[in-house]
Amino acid sequence: MRRKITSAVLGLGLAAVSVLATSSTAHAHGYGTAPTSRQAHCAQGNMSDCGNIVWEPQSVEGPKGFPQAGPPDGQICSGANGQFSQLDEPRGGSWPATDLTAGQGFTFSWRFTAAHRTTDFRYYITRDGYDPTKPLTRADLESAPFMTVWMGGRQPNQTENHQGSVPTGKSGKHMILAVWDVHDTANAFYSCADVQF
Repeated sequence: MRRKITSAVLGLGLAAVSVLATSSTAHAHGYGTAPTSRQAHCAQGNMSDCGNIVWEPQSVEGPKGFPQAGPPDGQICSGANGQFSQLDEPRGGSWPATDLTAGQGFTFSWRFTAAHRTTDFRYYITRDGYDPTKPLTRADLESAPFMTVWMGGRQPNQTENHQGSVPTGKSGKHMILAVWDVHDTANAFYSCADVQF
């Protein structure tokens, strides 16, 4: 009888550990807050007709491996997640934009609802001649990130700040794409922020 009770308790303990491990992975989400991302604008009520992203700004998760893999062109801002397709719509270039000065320092920020082991954060910016009235494609972006923050598998803080410099020589409206590569899953999180130089 004692063996049966011990086995049952052990089994319940293992099941609980399993559930906790699964939940921490499933709820590990985050999004860019500075410059203000499209999902943050939707969650703050700055834009209408945003769909489900209003309640889930932290959930723009898609396949990692960007730019060689990851979401297809035209679906980058939503992470190719159909329920967040409003983030890919350029809306005639009317998304609110954060004012930046080319070449100056800036604090890039993320907010997490639950931290996740992280490989790195990478920040891309659009090329000169970018058209904000069209959905974002790889061809719109500079070929390499202008900033990479290496984490090597560490968990970020609930609010993560990255000090960096905005690229020089930019003017007019652009977009900054931030990619958060999760260390121990096949996914990454995508965050598009419209900016004005």
